[in-house]
Amino acid sequence: MRKDRRPPLRYADAGVDIDAGTEMVERIKPLVRATARPGSDAEIGGFGGAFDLKAAGFSDPVLVAANDGVGTKVKIAIESGLDDTVGIDLVAMCVNDLVVQGAEPLFFLDYFATGKLDPAQGEKLVAGIAAGCRQAGCALIGGETAEMPGVYHGRDYDLAGFAVGAAERGTLLPRSDLESGDLVLGLASSGAHSNGFSLVRRIVEQSGIPWGDPAPFDTGRSLAEALLTPTRIYVKSVLRVLRDVEAGAGLKALAHITGGGFPENIPRVLPKTLGVRLDLANLPVLPVFRWLAATGPVAEDEMLRAFNCGIGMVAIVSQRSCEAVRKAFEAEGERVSLIGEVVVTHGARVAYTGRLAL
Repeated sequence: MRKDRRPPLRYADAGVDIDAGTEMVERIKPLVRATARPGSDAEIGGFGGAFDLKAAGFSDPVLVAANDGVGTKVKIAIESGLDDTVGIDLVAMCVNDLVVQGAEPLFFLDYFATGKLDPAQGEKLVAGIAAGCRQAGCALIGGETAEMPGVYHGRDYDLAGFAVGAAERGTLLPRSDLESGDLVLGLASSGAHSNGFSLVRRIVEQSGIPWGDPAPFDTGRSLAEALLTPTRIYVKSVLRVLRDVEAGAGLKALAHITGGGFPENIPRVLPKTLGVRLDLANLPVLPVFRWLAATGPVAEDEMLRAFNCGIGMVAIVSQRSCEAVRKAFEAEGERVSLIGEVVVTHGARVAYTGRLAL
């Protein structure tokens, strides 16, 4: 019988470098340790991460979980080589979804998949994730790096995140006393956040502007840098307002303005008989949205469905407490606008008056 003289195959011959994975783990250990908080030591290397709810100060907690990704915003990071901040977006998209339910984010896990693992690139991505965790006050207790040649090509990669938070029983939002006449406050966004980027990329492609050229709406930065502005994390300001005796009593519901914009996200926190009427003239439209609308062109109704248009978080408050809630958010560094009111509705759950300042 003829012997097979071919050399034995290794995993590396199939495109997977185990040593690169080990190197990346060693690179990111200090980043992960920097996210430690009560309840977690933020050490990695085991098969799972542990968290002690009692050490975190909870007596009768309800756990709340969320997961998300960054969407096609990662393509801008990949094509421009600017991988430093999309990790912040990843955390933001998860923890903002937790805090709108009144939950304090406790820990976070990430999933990073790529065609060929570059430990330096992986370190940049995890540095962003760790920065987001520090902003949110949650511990990065684990994750997974998957090298998947044949599924991802070139520099392509994708990110997913998983966050768990907790609230004391009976304190979850939205509250049951929402009613017509409650007021709608908007917390300003930092930019397009992590939504609508398939449309953003289509507009950029049509414009012909390279990623490295100055952004038409922010000439101090390149187009890629401006569009990669990280999603604002509202966790610490929201938690402080909720814990404020006067302001917290008047804060009835919160909505994170993500994919689907205002018409999809605000109704998620309202009873079916209630909707909101928003005054679009009061939205603090950022220059990036004016540029997208004009360059597309993109009609106003589509802008409201695809983007946050300058408002990343909506707070529904009682009329009596509106000023106290506004001042409490502003004291935490948020830019706040009164953008509407809650109304009884039998039709559209989100109605508009005025026009966006596009």
